[in-house]
Amino acid sequence: MSQSQKSQQKIVQYLNEAHATEQALVSVLRSQIAMTPRGPYRDALESHLGETQNHATRVARRLQELGEGSNPLMAVVGAVETVVGQMFALGKTPFDLLRGSGGEEKVLKNAKDACATEALEIATYTALEQLAKSVGDERTAKLAASILADEEKMLKRVLREIPKLTEAVVRADVGGNPSYDLTTTGAADAVREAGEATKDTARKASAVTKRTARQARKVPGVAQAEGQIKGAVAGEGDLAIARYDSLTADEITSRLSELSQIDLAKVDSYERRHQNRSTVLERVNTLRGDEPWAGYDELTVAEVQAVLSEADEDRAQRIRTYERAHKNRAGVLNAAERELSNA
Repeated sequence: MSQSQKSQQKIVQYLNEAHATEQALVSVLRSQIAMTPRGPYRDALESHLGETQNHATRVARRLQELGEGSNPLMAVVGAVETVVGQMFALGKTPFDLLRGSGGEEKVLKNAKDACATEALEIATYTALEQLAKSVGDERTAKLAASILADEEKMLKRVLREIPKLTEAVVRADVGGNPSYDLTTTGAADAVREAGEATKDTARKASAVTKRTARQARKVPGVAQAEGQIKGAVAGEGDLAIARYDSLTADEITSRLSELSQIDLAKVDSYERRHQNRSTVLERVNTLRGDEPWAGYDELTVAEVQAVLSEADEDRAQRIRTYERAHKNRAGVLNAAERELSNA
């Protein structure tokens, strides 16, 4: 791969990350607007929703100009990021609308989250702008700089509202003088809509993403990338190891060898977000690596045995080495040994 191709691949990767963030933020902003009373802060959110939708469109257009679909790895990573980002945002919406002791505190907590989100977007577009400048992609650099300016302006605007929103919490929760009724803001409708949207997204993900993922995992590196992305927003129940949070580091490490590259990447990302135990992360790192061929982890024992029956000595050795370090399936190992003994 030439340096120019590598540069474009990296640009596409960063653009996909930005696009997934923008699409997820659209859903989050809608939920926050629904529960925010009329006033300056709601005006800011509504204005930024329009900006965010425009950002997503502009980033998507730039991806098309760069021929995203011509690179199967980047195309699949982008699809996974987008679906995961949307599911995360939609699944989070009902929680945003229900947390906190009262309406005032709910809005304040959401405003604090908005600050964190804007900071993430600022970092994302700062990195994208610098990357684009470094590789000579002026069009992408200008796009990133333009969106970056919008995000920086929004962060400053939200920060100006934080003291006012905090005062509203004090009046309501300390002084017993609430300023508004949450039920009049449209939040109840938003909860219902978010619930339906979450179900709809989940249905689409199960049909579309699984089909895309099966094809994508034939490309080297996609399995690990997919697992890392999913792990970034995964809950305990999404991991391949049951009752993960209640297990000791030793109990977890003893089970890691059974996992696929996707599941190892999910554990790595989840562990880093939570307990960040070095023993677990180091063991995951020793197990992560290239499969005997892309898509190997998706195959059953019978499917691997079928390949082994026609494999040369080098492939049989690679299968045996990988299988011993990971799933350690007797049927695969026995077949590999037979092929090696007959080689």
